[in-house]
Amino acid sequence: MAKDKLRSIELLAPARNVETGIQAIIHGADAVYIGASSHGARSAARNSIEDISRLVQFAHKFDAKVYVTVNTIIYENELEEVKSLIEDLYRIGVDALIVQDMAVLKLDLPPIAIHASTQCDIQSVEKAKFLSTVGFSQLVLARELSLSEIREIHSAVDVPLEAFVHGALCVCYSGDCQAGYMAMHRSANRGECPQICRLSYNLIDGNGTEIISRKHLLSLKDMNRLDYLQEMIEAGVSSFKIEGRLKNVTYVKNVVSVYRKALDKIISENSDKYKRSSLGYTEYYFEPTLDNSFNRGFTNYFLTDLRPVHLASFDTPKSIGKQVGKVISCRSKVVEFISDQKLNNGDGLGFFDASGVFVGFRVNKVERNKLILRNPIKIPAGTVIYRNKDIQADAVLAKETATRYIPVNIMLRSAGNGRISATATIAGTNMSASAVIEVEMQKAKSVQNEARKRVFSKLGDTVYRLNEFSDQLGDLFIPASVLTELRRQTIETLDSSRTASYQYDYRHSEKTGGILFNGGIITRHDNVANSLARQFYMEHGAVSVEQALEVSASSTTDKNELQVMKTRYCLRREMNKCLKTAEGKTLKGPLTLVSGNLHYRLDFDCVQCRMKVIFLSNKN
Repeated sequence: MAKDKLRSIELLAPARNVETGIQAIIHGADAVYIGASSHGARSAARNSIEDISRLVQFAHKFDAKVYVTVNTIIYENELEEVKSLIEDLYRIGVDALIVQDMAVLKLDLPPIAIHASTQCDIQSVEKAKFLSTVGFSQLVLARELSLSEIREIHSAVDVPLEAFVHGALCVCYSGDCQAGYMAMHRSANRGECPQICRLSYNLIDGNGTEIISRKHLLSLKDMNRLDYLQEMIEAGVSSFKIEGRLKNVTYVKNVVSVYRKALDKIISENSDKYKRSSLGYTEYYFEPTLDNSFNRGFTNYFLTDLRPVHLASFDTPKSIGKQVGKVISCRSKVVEFISDQKLNNGDGLGFFDASGVFVGFRVNKVERNKLILRNPIKIPAGTVIYRNKDIQADAVLAKETATRYIPVNIMLRSAGNGRISATATIAGTNMSASAVIEVEMQKAKSVQNEARKRVFSKLGDTVYRLNEFSDQLGDLFIPASVLTELRRQTIETLDSSRTASYQYDYRHSEKTGGILFNGGIITRHDNVANSLARQFYMEHGAVSVEQALEVSASSTTDKNELQVMKTRYCLRREMNKCLKTAEGKTLKGPLTLVSGNLHYRLDFDCVQCRMKVIFLSNKN
């Protein structure tokens, strides 16, 4: 297979801010996604144009890309503001926008590349085919898709597919959750999700009996697809996305490093099929492990099983961490334990109490097999202990933990007429640049090769590291000052050449003959919030266009009987009470979730194997 036919594999990392984005790239990300000053689906992660520009300049040194999220729905009076924002993002060299609102496709914009956000809820071949024809250059797939469903979409479209591989899971299909808006007037489609799914609920059966109390019945574990990267690549995924634009820099460093190592191994073993989408190598100063980062327990979700169980974390929405031992005895502030792990002063530990509630505590001091606590606690003998904060690992991650560099081969030779030249070539590519400098030719009194190599090895203030050095100057004596200047000019020329030839992916042209999904019926679940989005769908054959709930004149927070979530996750299946089984028939419906004043009925579509969450009311 020819080199230019290799499929580029991208590791895409989250960035809460520019500092996190820079560390993500240093630790191996091929691309980062970051929120701008407005209209990102994480309103708490905003960044200025100036900061994003600084991130772009750093990323492009490694041919890494910066994608900016403009993936909320856009209100009518915000269209001009969004247009101006996108123009600024194009001006500073952002590689692509991640968007949800189809109004962006109707704005008069520069030709910046546009990716379809996970908020577009791409769960069908029909929708993927449509979006691939109207100008999107990358599609972010719904998290719920299986390998076979991903494979089917890949065979139907000709744009790269992006899929999540790690991080928090929404219980609802992304972009189609109105639970927060109806409950608290905070819309997930506006970056203000109140995380209704992380609340604790009581479950009431059809007889009015409370059968479960104070459990987090809609709170899912975190996604972890580390063991399925090869299968995902083979199914057609090209961009592997880590969730977490609200996560701190130590989380991003650690998780990116784990996935970088795994993807590098796959690419190395399949060098005739795949290549990395950016340049450089990362040298790590720590051993990354997913156990040391926030997680609620792990699941690969529906990737390999369309009827999975153990998806939820009923007992807590908090980070549980890793099991580290068991309690032998507990006396007030002294806990005797057994563990094969080294615990540290200051570690955060936790356990599940008799009612299933996760209780956290901090270790003041560790003395052999005893934990000395600051505050008294009661823990029964035999209780399993988890560590969700490793103070020593955090201390390591707080330091400089990696260096990323681009290997270069440098050739030094005579250019004739009292001149010498240096050519720098990025290893493994045909990217090169040369510089020439005049010098007074003198014969050396000793061998000069190693001395000249030392001069050209001093690339510490650049992103380059000397890989191979070819010295063809023979026995000429060249002052170190002249060689230093030649090295500077060569690297500056290489940088300038790479900047001038940087490859952008521009917005794809719209193809004719596209078929609108869902028979052309656009409902409130498609989140049309302005006249341009409506115009877009009408121009593409929409039969009818319903407004988004957030802008509907009839939408009020006291509306009853409204579907606010559709989930592939099924609470009945999770409880081993599927309606298709004998056990399921023993649990009489309808089932109702109650959390304070919030009441939701659960409807079960057993044909499609979907659960619908119906908002009943904010009852007082």
